[in-house]
Amino acid sequence: QVQLVESGGGLVQPGGSLRLSCVVSGSIFSIDVMAWYRQAPGKQRELVATVTSGGSTTYADSVKGRFTISRDNAKKTLYLQMDSLKPEDTAVYSCNGDIRTYESISRSRAYWGQGTQVTVSS
Repeated sequence: QVQLVESGGGLVQPGGSLRLSCVVSGSIFSIDVMAWYRQAPGKQRELVATVTSGGSTTYADSVKGRFTISRDNAKKTLYLQMDSLKPEDTAVYSCNGDIRTYESISRSRAYWGQGTQVTVSS
């Protein structure tokens, strides 16, 4: 079975930084695109950033210049460095991966982590 486990969330003051991690485990053949999403109370889930296996990245306009997505393919770990945090960044952050398992090499599917809470408040 495939598991994605996030860590690194918490309470931080405006202007502060946090680094989220997402470790992938299981019968993994390959991991294609990985992404961070977030969902604030009463709002729809929002795509924050994506990174391909080759390292190409995209960002939501709301986080450009403040957040950095990266991955360590050898460690099967996804990161999100969040700097200059604002109260509006408060949300549950979840990682997502487009993954092929050894049981299904020809077809990838999306897997999700359980989420980690990020709260930006003074």
